Amino acid sequence: MRTLFLERSIPELRQSLERGELSFGDIVDASVQTIEAKEVKTRAWVDFDLDRLQLESQQSFTRYKARGYLLGMEGIPFGVKDIFNTRDFPTQMGSPLWKGFTPGNNARAVDSLVSAGGLVVGKTVTAEFAVHALNETLNPHDPSKTPGTSSSGSAAAVATGMVPFALATQTAGSIVRPASFCGIWGMKPSFGLIPRTGVLKTTDSLDTLGFVASHGKSLRSILDLLRVKGPDYPFVYTNVDKRSAYPKQKDRPWRVGFVKTHTWGTAAPYAQQALEELAAKIGRQTGFEVEEIEWERALCTSHDIHTTIYNKSLSYYFQHEMQMDSQITPLMKKMIEAGVSISPEAFRRALEEQARYCETLDSLLSPYDLVLSLGTSSSAPLRGVEESPDPSLAWTLGHIPAVAVPTFRCPEGLPFGVQFVSRRWNDYLLLQGVEELIDCGVLPAGSQLIREM
Repeated sequence: MRTLFLERSIPELRQSLERGELSFGDIVDASVQTIEAKEVKTRAWVDFDLDRLQLESQQSFTRYKARGYLLGMEGIPFGVKDIFNTRDFPTQMGSPLWKGFTPGNNARAVDSLVSAGGLVVGKTVTAEFAVHALNETLNPHDPSKTPGTSSSGSAAAVATGMVPFALATQTAGSIVRPASFCGIWGMKPSFGLIPRTGVLKTTDSLDTLGFVASHGKSLRSILDLLRVKGPDYPFVYTNVDKRSAYPKQKDRPWRVGFVKTHTWGTAAPYAQQALEELAAKIGRQTGFEVEEIEWERALCTSHDIHTTIYNKSLSYYFQHEMQMDSQITPLMKKMIEAGVSISPEAFRRALEEQARYCETLDSLLSPYDLVLSLGTSSSAPLRGVEESPDPSLAWTLGHIPAVAVPTFRCPEGLPFGVQFVSRRWNDYLLLQGVEELIDCGVLPAGSQLIREM
């Protein structure tokens, strides 16, 4: 079953609306019909209201006709990971402790999309407190495989064509991994580019807001609406707003790095081969130069630094929940207990190490416009089997933007992706490079379609 959202990007949907080729009703019906057909076998949603969605679509059309022009996301449905506050749906954070909690407001990211005419379909399933425990969502390509954990509901909703995009977050690899395992696009922007107001906090120096989508050329439209702008945000204003939307000069080729990182040895041979072949293919394109980057020894400590910061932060932010340990998972309890044993001095040292890590990583990436790396080390493993390490955590720790691309299938026919990264704040340069690789046919425009079993 193919759906509208797997066939057209958000810019294409908007263009079809403006030309009268699609109606607001066509778009909302695509979401409603696909949810009705696919949700029972996917379990992507904690909560949704299709009657409300259809009513809001009609109201959106009325406002559009009165105004005479389309807003940036007008009439487009989207999913919201269940750690973002929403006014019209509970925010339960994957935990029975918060069942039925209604914050009464929208997270700022949700409000940004709603203000631009976007329609909230409902809340997508997340791991307990967006950490690691596997939830009920099934991988739409193979229900015996993991869909990823924290942002898996968002990824599954997009992969099945229920929505064209969904909000997600990444503190380790929770955007890139579900995107890779479910065969869709994902973007983890630079740390701090999208405001975290009204979103569950787990780790101050790691939590990053982003999104998953069915098309590569939808990413820019979504980022434009979600990110902060203007002189009130001096780092973003200086490093993003004052740059052109297309910052690379046309008189020089794209400088592309190819890095294997310290996780390369754990990757499946087919994933290693696929990535090497993609790097070679990019290098053969006119206007692209590819150079392999030697991973620095100082960057091999990323997972250790991350573990210290993450566990200590969980032990601080979830002290109350730990008192009701019968209602939290053994995995969450174990991580909190590990965090309690970390001294304040060790935590401060880890934060200092993260700052140095960011500087070292920035220096390593500075000669390149974009850098190619593994997305995940394989296609989705069986449910309950721990994923092999991949570079996602290293990029999150380093605060840099990453785009997950649904490029490959493994020998079993399951999807897995790659990711492109760049220096912090170079989000639009990264998107421009990815878009040009789509245009020349090196990267797919859309997602890996589900093969009916």
